[in-house]
Amino acid sequence: MTRRASLLFRLLVLLSVLASPTLFAQGLDGQIQQLFPKATRIEPKQDNPPVHSVYQLDELLGYAFESTDYSNLQGFSGKPIRLLIGMDTQGVLAGVKVLEHHEPVFLHGLGEQPLFDFVDQYQQKSIGIPIVVGGAQGGASGSESIARIDGVSKATVSVVILNETVLLSALSVARKLLEGFASGPLATAKPDLYEPLDWSQMLQRGYLQHWTISREEVERGLGHSIEGYLGIEPESDTQPFTDLYFAYLNAPSIGRNLLGDVGFAKLNEELKAGEQAVLVLSSGMYRHVPDDFVPATSPSRLVLMQNGHAIDLYDMNFNNGAVMDLLDAPLDEVEAQIFRIKTHSAFNPAEPAGLRLNVNLQRNHLVQSSTQFTRDFQLDQQLFNIEEAQIAAEPAPIWLRMWQERMWQIGVLVVSLILLSAVFIWQHRISQHSRGFHLFRAGFLLFTLVFIGLYAQGQLSVVNIFTLLLALGENFDIRVFLMDPVIFILWSFTFVSLFIWGRGVFCGWLCPFGALQEMLGWLAKRLRIRQWKISDRRHQRLQWLKYLILIGLVPTAFYSLTLAERLAEVEPFKTSITLLFVRSWPFVLYAVVLLGLGLFVHKFYCRYVCPLGAGLAMLGKFHLFSWLKRIDACGQPCQHCKNHCEIGAIKRDGRIDYDECIQCLECIVILNNDDQCVASISARKRADKAGRHAHGELIATDAMAPQPLPAP
Repeated sequence: MTRRASLLFRLLVLLSVLASPTLFAQGLDGQIQQLFPKATRIEPKQDNPPVHSVYQLDELLGYAFESTDYSNLQGFSGKPIRLLIGMDTQGVLAGVKVLEHHEPVFLHGLGEQPLFDFVDQYQQKSIGIPIVVGGAQGGASGSESIARIDGVSKATVSVVILNETVLLSALSVARKLLEGFASGPLATAKPDLYEPLDWSQMLQRGYLQHWTISREEVERGLGHSIEGYLGIEPESDTQPFTDLYFAYLNAPSIGRNLLGDVGFAKLNEELKAGEQAVLVLSSGMYRHVPDDFVPATSPSRLVLMQNGHAIDLYDMNFNNGAVMDLLDAPLDEVEAQIFRIKTHSAFNPAEPAGLRLNVNLQRNHLVQSSTQFTRDFQLDQQLFNIEEAQIAAEPAPIWLRMWQERMWQIGVLVVSLILLSAVFIWQHRISQHSRGFHLFRAGFLLFTLVFIGLYAQGQLSVVNIFTLLLALGENFDIRVFLMDPVIFILWSFTFVSLFIWGRGVFCGWLCPFGALQEMLGWLAKRLRIRQWKISDRRHQRLQWLKYLILIGLVPTAFYSLTLAERLAEVEPFKTSITLLFVRSWPFVLYAVVLLGLGLFVHKFYCRYVCPLGAGLAMLGKFHLFSWLKRIDACGQPCQHCKNHCEIGAIKRDGRIDYDECIQCLECIVILNNDDQCVASISARKRADKAGRHAHGELIATDAMAPQPLPAP
């Protein structure tokens, strides 16, 4: 093997090791260790629910789990945010770590550190109370406190989705594994239903279950004789292997009859809300708890089964273990315990269930045999109030909450769009007032820059097009686009206006960066900066640049969204509008250079570089109306509108290039004002001249007319 081949082989081996699931698991275990510093053992991920159990020696510290196993919420990029979440046994978050994300504002804008700082706030937050992003600190709603965490400026949608992902995932785990988060049983014992019954009557009605397991049954289960196992004496052939009684105690007709009034009242005092209790008594060779059973622990031999799930029982150490002192039972030499069923187990006493006895017999410290037996039972449903399954009221969808929180911004934006539409509809009437129209346009552009752009973060981007195209190609979910109401409303209005008036409604009126460029144009005029003259031929060639950029970006998005988002930095919107120039110097320099060029070439970026404008222009080709008024004199010979069109969208023959027009309506103002339109001025001059000529001829005619003779 040559040296080069050897190096290549080693590289392939290294890559295979790095890509192996084992190494990834080790890396994930390292992340979990950071969430639980005291952990000494991290169990492999279990299936239901998918969590890693984390221990310190034999003490359960909590659980670690990945958000993508519980939530499919898509981030602002259209991809889920993948998180590792740690939670202790009380529902307190040990911490959150970001494993993977595609949020543009963090990848290519603010940087990832604000995201990491944001998730650090979850440490030691309890999911038992609402966790809300932003708002007033320390707020409360009635007696229910609210945990508030600081948001990230310029990334509101991303962090709200992340918060929703954390809560949805953590609550899903808590409802399955933690006490106090699962709903209580759907059947509760009728508190007033009581009938005095003795031991034999309760056995007859099935209130008290009796279960006997013979030695022969055990030997058939094991497949061999139990002779010689520890605890099995030869003379025990005549007694049952296990003789067991059990009863559900929450029903007064059972619990009160077994424990007496005092004992039943004491039981109810010790049970927490939603908890249930069962009595178990046994005798024989193999009892339900071993001789060395530790009170107040869970028995290894006994488990309750329902719907295929095991429900753990917990010894209450009731009456300090002297349960038999309370019972009036015709039994001798029996073991008795009362076990607690915790609320999170969601045991339904009115549904079929089973009691399972795990048999573990030991011959010596090396040889052990095991089997299990289950006794199915069904309690009388007349003992219970059967409740309909309560469907928990789902919280309002996250997108709806975003709309509710930004309602006043939505209202202001909608009113401004209605006003803009009115201006376009009644443009000829409004444009007759030249000064008033120019003041309105200046005010609207200022509103676009300050409110829509800097405050409401409504700067549309070609990245939005990427997200839409990718969503259409996969599982389209309109909720992703509803997350940001301002962006959604602007895109909806822009899309509709494209097919009515063309691209110019957005580019000339609603683009914050476009408004900023136009204001720089005003500044250039004030400072009397000489504008660079670009010939018509060169202007038309330069226009193709933005289309080439768009053609390069769109296919890249299907290959790699991350790469496409990086290339989309050709747009300076994020630097100048979203982040207000608070960014690393190369991005700031690039944006400043583009704005600087706008001082010498009106709206340089919009005309020659903007891929978003190119995309809108391509869709705008299908506009219904060529509604900008032209007259016969336009271009033949009048060039006044063309010379005043700073964007260069009027051809020499007077036609409007709607693909490039930003619809500033300056040409309409000129046409509708007799003191600006050259054709109107010329017509007025000709009319004046004709009027003066006619007036002169009339005077001359009057002078040549015969005069009347004077009276004698």
